[in-house]
Amino acid sequence: MEETLEFADLLRLMDERSDAFRAAVAAAPSLDVRVPTCPEWTLLDLVRHLGEGRRRWAAIVAAGPADAPPATPTPVAPRDREDLLAWFTASTGELLDALREAGPERGCWTWWGSSQAPQTTGAVARHQLQQVAVHTYDAQVAVGGPQPLPDAVALDGVDEFLTTCVATTVAWPHAPAIVDYHAAEGRSWRIWFSADGARTARLPTPAAVEDPAVAYVAAWGTAHELVMFCYGRLTMDALRIDGDRRVFDQLIAWEPEE
Repeated sequence: MEETLEFADLLRLMDERSDAFRAAVAAAPSLDVRVPTCPEWTLLDLVRHLGEGRRRWAAIVAAGPADAPPATPTPVAPRDREDLLAWFTASTGELLDALREAGPERGCWTWWGSSQAPQTTGAVARHQLQQVAVHTYDAQVAVGGPQPLPDAVALDGVDEFLTTCVATTVAWPHAPAIVDYHAAEGRSWRIWFSADGARTARLPTPAAVEDPAVAYVAAWGTAHELVMFCYGRLTMDALRIDGDRRVFDQLIAWEPEE
């Protein structure tokens, strides 16, 4: 079974995606350009959101093990584009420096306590790579030049989303179900939903579901398409869907509360 990305690779790819994000924002005719994949936001809003997140998570990582995130002031982002991009660069640097200082194994507060992802700085790095990767795609859509995620980022992104954002000990409120994701690059995942919550694992090969009493659906696409579907940037119509599509409707609407 393939391993997840190494910590050093996560940091390197986070830096690369941040460069691509800055390039997209720099190419826009204005910071007032709307972001179609985030309809409430302009590019200015998107940069501020991502920069604020870098600084907030840098403080969380630096604080170490904790039961709650540290109280931090809301940073003030400049309005001028050149100053804004410099501020974003500094924000990214704060997070990368905090992660390097902490290393991958140190504990810290996270919001995903009931998931299968550990509450460590390594898991934070993994999730924050996906945050900047998806928002880079958002910025590229806004300026008319969207690019698929690099394969390594996209494949890890599917695994990270299912492990961190879907897996939970909170009870699934519907009939038991199984959902599979199949990436064209040759990797597959399965999620089991039940009264015990949701758990996920990689599949060595696509496998059939034998129990007719369990609702089943599978999504097929490139890893990039699967990540964008997970984050709501693409709809089911962009993928090949086999089985009971209603399970995806239930999953998209599900908001488990811990």
